[in-house]
Amino acid sequence: MIEPETLEALVVALRNRGYRVLGPTVREGAIVYDDVGSAAELPVGWTDSQDAGSYRLERRDDEARFGYAVGPHSWKQFLLPPRVRLWQAKRRNGGFEVEEEPLDDAPLAFLGVRSCELHAIAIQDTVFLEGRHVERDYAARRKDAFVVAVNCFEPGGACFCVSMGTGPKVGAGYDLALTEILEGGHRLLVEVGSERGGEVLDELPRSAPEDADLEGAERAVSGAATRMGRTLDATDLHGVLARNLEHERWDDVAERCLTCGNCTMVCPTCFCTSIEDVSDLAGESAERVRAWDSCFSLDYSHIHGGSVRRSGRSRYRQWLTHKFGTWHDQFGTSGCVGCGRCITWCPVGIDVTEELAAIRSNKEANDGDD
Repeated sequence: MIEPETLEALVVALRNRGYRVLGPTVREGAIVYDDVGSAAELPVGWTDSQDAGSYRLERRDDEARFGYAVGPHSWKQFLLPPRVRLWQAKRRNGGFEVEEEPLDDAPLAFLGVRSCELHAIAIQDTVFLEGRHVERDYAARRKDAFVVAVNCFEPGGACFCVSMGTGPKVGAGYDLALTEILEGGHRLLVEVGSERGGEVLDELPRSAPEDADLEGAERAVSGAATRMGRTLDATDLHGVLARNLEHERWDDVAERCLTCGNCTMVCPTCFCTSIEDVSDLAGESAERVRAWDSCFSLDYSHIHGGSVRRSGRSRYRQWLTHKFGTWHDQFGTSGCVGCGRCITWCPVGIDVTEELAAIRSNKEANDGDD
């Protein structure tokens, strides 16, 4: 067990080991992930109220450090940054010399990673590290990353991790895991998930947990599991979607969807990128940049002759059927971890749990292959 004030010692211990410590902090009316120089920068006493197309911060009546759900940021922005220069070319000696961009391999420490986010990182690991071609920039950033996970005790109004089997309790993939307990005194239960996690914990003032601590931690997490803001029947979504490609609900959602791509930008598992080549006007230098892209972009599916998916209907259908259906074909899991960000940060409040339930309600189509 550690006291809330010991989080400062944790940040110091990580920084002393050379880690760039990243964690939640309040900025511009939201809880976002950014550099954390001190535990005082954590969102002490703040929570968030979330629903479809709605997010706002509210004050808590306690000093909880992790009493919120998730904000618009995910850890993806540090492992797969929105823009990364891949190489530069400069004219020299009558030709061009190409210089590959040096890798940013400064070790990262993530403080406050939820279970759904650990699953999201594992999904991106599969995409970028376990295929035929390893993504070198992602691999450099991911290598040696230190993860301090947090078990949820305050789910958001758009959360449905229980339905996706991804939370609220962390299972694996962390170095240290914290459970914040507020009943009977404010303290945090610490679980060790790796040898280096144990080494860091050895430097912190701590005490052995008592039965009341373990029971309080269990109640906090199990209570979160019963208060999910959303639920979703995830049974055979691959088949349900495949049998309903012409469901009338696609037209309904197309009338509301702005194809802005917000859902893909805030999603912790979406990984679409594009390549941009830029040269100066004098023709003396050029560079190639990798940037986040979205399947909601008209140009994303552009090939010779035009875009494959010209309508908003087809682009939304592509996103939803891939995320919950054909992702299983590619990677063996769902592409959704139930964090609810796509619901909260959709400007028109489109709710994937509602859309999938509506499509599943087409009993004739869903029973067609039985």
